[in-house]
Amino acid sequence: MAGPATSTNPPEIKSRIGAILRATSGNFLEQFDFFLFGFYAAAIGKAFFPSTNETASLLNTFGVFWLGALMRPVGAIVLGAYIDRIGRRQGLIVTLGIMAIGTVVIAFCPSYATIGIAAPVIVLIGRLLQGFSAGVELGGVSVYLAEISTPGNRGFYTSFQSSSQQVAIFVASILGYLLSEVMPADTVAAWGWRIPFFVGCLIIPLIFFLRRTLEETPAFLAMKKHPTASEVFASALANWRIVILGMMIAILTTTTFYFVTVYTPTFGKTVLKLSTQDALLVTLLVAVTNFFWNPVGGALSDRIGRKPVLITIACLSLVTAYPALHWLVAAPTFGKLLAVEMMFSFYFGVYSGTMLGALVEIVPAHVRTTCFSLAFALAAALFGTFTPFASTWLIERTGDKASPGFWLMFAALLGIIAASTVYRGGGKAVPTYDAVAEPVAGR
Repeated sequence: MAGPATSTNPPEIKSRIGAILRATSGNFLEQFDFFLFGFYAAAIGKAFFPSTNETASLLNTFGVFWLGALMRPVGAIVLGAYIDRIGRRQGLIVTLGIMAIGTVVIAFCPSYATIGIAAPVIVLIGRLLQGFSAGVELGGVSVYLAEISTPGNRGFYTSFQSSSQQVAIFVASILGYLLSEVMPADTVAAWGWRIPFFVGCLIIPLIFFLRRTLEETPAFLAMKKHPTASEVFASALANWRIVILGMMIAILTTTTFYFVTVYTPTFGKTVLKLSTQDALLVTLLVAVTNFFWNPVGGALSDRIGRKPVLITIACLSLVTAYPALHWLVAAPTFGKLLAVEMMFSFYFGVYSGTMLGALVEIVPAHVRTTCFSLAFALAAALFGTFTPFASTWLIERTGDKASPGFWLMFAALLGIIAASTVYRGGGKAVPTYDAVAEPVAGR
């Protein structure tokens, strides 16, 4: 096992590419499972939440998906305090362990037909464990990448947190596509959907091995004092304003991401009536472009600043989200779905790559993991992971298949307001945290 770094000079961390891969490996498992849960929502609904109404079954499934996300803020506070006190490396190993348990529980849970009401209860427990872990996974990894970054490249480094998630979407999409090619649809719906989940379970030992070789960050080792859990909680409470603003900035990232990845396969199949293969192929291509646009956004914001990138992308999303979806649903085709998803992929990737670096910079350094994780967890729990449910509900209530566009427009508006507030002094973030916090430079 590699020993901890002893210098406060970030460039001395061995093999930055290796460090990025080891740090982001847990994100792969998180998003791999999250995507599968969304893509196979209809099959999971029939297995664990049977109903005579297909929409009701789907809403129950997305409801459990969202309830798991509500555990994110809890995990952000509890596990975030642990990571800020004990260290980035050890904390990321613990979060991976909790996430792995949730994945195994869902993969091996018997169906409702086999064990009755216990089935949905067990699946809910698995989702709650995943949500609890995910609450700090993204924040912990983003902080780790920021603290090993080279000067002037913080946005570029942190962007790989999100890019790593796209690899998971890509792999899950390929598995789903192959499964749909070799198995009849009825077989996939009955039990075949579990195969990709089993594959995820097989990957867990490798991810544990990678995580255990992480070095501690020089920035954490250089801190003269690490706050206790009570001090972390108190500081997070004192910094509620920046947490809320950070949440508002992150909302556009989370809603767009869950729309173009988790919800798109269901949207393509059940709303647009396209084939499973078409929906999966679009999602696979979106994962590729997401992977590309994230570091582009991070690097661009390192050069011209976070504010202009955040504001520009949010404004574009505000004015194009509904018109684009309206154009798509008027006469759905594979080509039109791909075009619209490529547009949203561009918005998500560039904005997310910028947002991660911005969020690391605007929170107090001594409680960086907790405040970052809490801001992002609230965005994911209250808006991002709620997107599949909200989209399904909006279409059902309004009869307008393009109505999810309003949800995305609302997220964009919140991002514009928050970014304008945080960066009201010009190109640099205006500190809004408590006076005893250690300042962090922003752009």
